[in-house]
Amino acid sequence: RALRWASGRAPARGLRASPRARTAMPSWVIDRYGSNEVLRFTRDMMFPIIHFPNEVIIKVHAASLNPIDLSMRSGYGATALNMKRDPLKLKTGETEFPLTLGRDVSGVVMECGLGVSYFKPGDEVWAAIPPWKQGTLSEFVVASGNEVSFKPKCLSHTEAAALPYVGLTAWSALNQVGGLNQSNCSGKRVLILGASGGVGTFAVQLMKAWDAHVTAVCSHDASTLVKKLGADDVIDYKSGNLEEQLKTLPLFDFILDNVGGSTEKWALDLLKKWSGATYVTLVTPFLINMDKLGVADGMLQTGVTVGSKTLKHLLKGVHYRWAFFMPSGPSLDEIAELVDSGKIQPVIDEVFSFSEVPKAFLKLEGGHARGKTVINVISRQ
Repeated sequence: RALRWASGRAPARGLRASPRARTAMPSWVIDRYGSNEVLRFTRDMMFPIIHFPNEVIIKVHAASLNPIDLSMRSGYGATALNMKRDPLKLKTGETEFPLTLGRDVSGVVMECGLGVSYFKPGDEVWAAIPPWKQGTLSEFVVASGNEVSFKPKCLSHTEAAALPYVGLTAWSALNQVGGLNQSNCSGKRVLILGASGGVGTFAVQLMKAWDAHVTAVCSHDASTLVKKLGADDVIDYKSGNLEEQLKTLPLFDFILDNVGGSTEKWALDLLKKWSGATYVTLVTPFLINMDKLGVADGMLQTGVTVGSKTLKHLLKGVHYRWAFFMPSGPSLDEIAELVDSGKIQPVIDEVFSFSEVPKAFLKLEGGHARGKTVINVISRQ
């Protein structure tokens, strides 16, 4: 745990709170899906309310943008996310709008639910808010206590806001789905496709912290950054046929694919056969299927796809897996320990003020970012 109390044990995550009247707050919202013009600043967004005893309200000091924010702005995943927001369809006359984007937050706890004992007002925390909840491009955000963790002591809020979403996405793929951990990575050969983005830069550092041999694929102009983060071999995907370049190297024990597309057709051939080697991709058709086919048919199609691919590759001696972002305060606790020990650092491409949110979206939309796009909600972070 990031904090240990006098007893030497971390307190159990629990619940505590005080009532708060509804007020308005400044926020960036969308009222419909579309491109950048749908972003709207308002000072009248409803203040978040604690509905469950395990929730906390966080005053946002800094947030950051992820590719999912661009996708959600355009309506990607709306069918699945709306089902998660209202699974019983109780709010038949309501919509998800106005919707606040932004998943990462670093800030200070302001209110706690009735039983929360793990946190108290004034604690500096960080979190990644699930995409079915109101986001962090606001003055305040509400989160479940089990989604929140104490912010690493060595980072400012601006720096801390760059890590939660990409960190938890990589953690899900490598640890929870891929089965990698500190005790079993030594000497393993790991290939990371798309190593210079937010998830990729975190994954490189995590694998090196766990003593794996890392081969990173990125463009030439990002190679210096990726080498600095610890990658043992860096391959420029623009310098020739990537598949042929990678075939000249020894086979891999694990592949993390942040790119998808055509890479899936040949990447699994780079794994050691019949050795437990695993390919994990973060590029899946789950939300697209539900948007196109509806909830039932989309889930059915997704199940058929992943099942058939898993069986196909298992018969060839390798494991095929999908991974997704998973909110987790306990996982952030472990990540915070790695950060405070100097093994992982945030990689920030550019920092914007709260008034420059549309400009930040355009920056992210332009692609080729080297690290994260961060928003200072409170100046001088």
